[in-house]
Amino acid sequence: MTPATQSFIQEATEILEGLDVTLLELEAHPTDTARIDAVFRALHTLKGSGAMFGFTALSKFLHHFENAFDRIRSGEGVVSAELIQLSLASRDHMERMIARGPDPEAGSPPDAETDALVDKIRQLVDKMHAGDAAAAPAPAGRRFIIDFKPAPDSMRHGLRPDLLLAELAELGTAEITCLGDDVPALEDLDPAACRLAWHVELHATAGRDAIEDVFIFASDGDLEITELGADTGAEAESAPAKAAEVAAKTEAAQAPEQAMAKSASVRVQSHRLDELMDQLGELVIAQARLNRISTDVQDSTLSGVAEEIERLVTGLRDATLSIRMLPIELVFGKFRRVVRDLSGELGKQVRLDTRGGETEVDKNVIDSLTEPLVHIIRNAIDHGIESPQERAARGKPEHALVRMQARQSGGEVLISVTDDGAGLDAEAIRARAIERGLIAAEQEISEDQLYNLIFEPGFSTAKSLSSVSGRGVGMDAVRRVIEDLRGVVEVKSRPGFGTQVTLRLPLTLAIIDGLLVKVAGVPFVLPLSSVEECVDLPADEKARESGRALLHIRDQLVPYVYLDTVFGFDRQPEDDRRIVVSSIDGKRMGLVVDEVVGQHQTVIKPLSIYHRGIEGLSGSTILGDGSVAMILDVNALIKRAQAAHRVAA
Repeated sequence: MTPATQSFIQEATEILEGLDVTLLELEAHPTDTARIDAVFRALHTLKGSGAMFGFTALSKFLHHFENAFDRIRSGEGVVSAELIQLSLASRDHMERMIARGPDPEAGSPPDAETDALVDKIRQLVDKMHAGDAAAAPAPAGRRFIIDFKPAPDSMRHGLRPDLLLAELAELGTAEITCLGDDVPALEDLDPAACRLAWHVELHATAGRDAIEDVFIFASDGDLEITELGADTGAEAESAPAKAAEVAAKTEAAQAPEQAMAKSASVRVQSHRLDELMDQLGELVIAQARLNRISTDVQDSTLSGVAEEIERLVTGLRDATLSIRMLPIELVFGKFRRVVRDLSGELGKQVRLDTRGGETEVDKNVIDSLTEPLVHIIRNAIDHGIESPQERAARGKPEHALVRMQARQSGGEVLISVTDDGAGLDAEAIRARAIERGLIAAEQEISEDQLYNLIFEPGFSTAKSLSSVSGRGVGMDAVRRVIEDLRGVVEVKSRPGFGTQVTLRLPLTLAIIDGLLVKVAGVPFVLPLSSVEECVDLPADEKARESGRALLHIRDQLVPYVYLDTVFGFDRQPEDDRRIVVSSIDGKRMGLVVDEVVGQHQTVIKPLSIYHRGIEGLSGSTILGDGSVAMILDVNALIKRAQAAHRVAA
């Protein structure tokens, strides 16, 4: 597969993803002409470029699909539920056709699925067109002279002049003359070079923009379009359907032209970004070593160079990380279709509301979010949301609401999925947990701990299996994926009012700003985004033996814990201890350390499979002297301290 074909497949996939969203928006706003135009432009672009890159069967299929929206644009039909359902099915079929790659030279074999969809589209188009054709007046014609000479190397890049001329002829009546004045003698002929030119006289109702749209992918050649004026001849007259198609192509030309003019981006394969990030990480570690050497040597010249390199590395780091950041709307957009299909399958009326789609997250986090969010939404719609009859009996609107929201909190992004259903059944969860031996019958556990049992492998309170959920594997998969991303899952529920599942994820998986501290001589790193301030440990608190206490900081009581106690170190007799005040989502906690070393650019290295389960640790990093420091999970430490306090109380 040529690079040009690979580029087409990538662009076509993006167009189909956008088409999915636009069709669902059109279902909610069936008279929105802007969305109708957007669908037509997407189909028109795929049709033209698909034929150019060897996807002939796709282009032929799109021709029928395009006709349906041509009728809508010309006022001969309206957007109906049948059209949307058929359009979504056709969109999925196109995705499969693109995934198969270009058609073989011998042509594509018969495809029963394609034929069935084409028949349904034709029937729908015929119903739209019935009775309206005779009433519409024939539009006035226009005459154009088109002189086109492709660049000599254009055919090496995939240009098919025959397809361009055929598409040009679809706009009306065309007289095409091939010019061979520049063709050299046979002994000098390069068979891969195009030396032909074409002179076309076109009678059509289209405007100049529609003609330029035909040649949009042949911009390297010489193209001259001259309009001769109105044409009242019989050959310019065409059926109203043809006129509508031409008008549609005229408007569809505007979007590809604007996209081509404004394009200032370069496609980069994701593995190259990963390689760049790996190299940047090693550069950050080397820069930390240089800073350490500079400090030890105490040379002013070396210190100046080290500071300059640190500034450049920091700028390079920020620029590289920004390249990897993508809006989470890329994930949210996929779930409109998921919610629609599940609602229909389960006989429920569910509306999806998304907020905070502009929040940016690391690309690798984005790539991993689809699976866990699908499981959460499936459970919400299947188990959480009641049937329309049950909702009516409880005084709720028949249309249920699922809300997906994203927001940034320090160095984390919080993604929540909230439904307004029945909420979690705490008694059913407890009974199932006792039955499986996860807790003892007499054991008292908090509500949060009880809800977290739904993430246990195979745990389910469903009384029967459905095609959607009930086997107890979904939420286990959610926790596994999120923990692999160094995130956590939180569940809140109100019986009768709904459930909220929140995913707390790091903004980036590569490099963070950290605060380097020492506890019992061992270095640790705290994510700087979670650090509010550092204060001295008061003298009257140093003799305290308990593992947790309260400190009065600017009219607020802040609980704090000794990290040496948390990690089982012997208590150090140092007098200059500090408290690092951290905050996660409004929860403040002080962490007592022996020494605050300073800010540290932290290249995150994952823990081994033997250490990933250690509570309070989220990763490791390499310091300038080559030693290893653990990265602390502040959220886990806060939760651990709160749990210990409840037990003590």
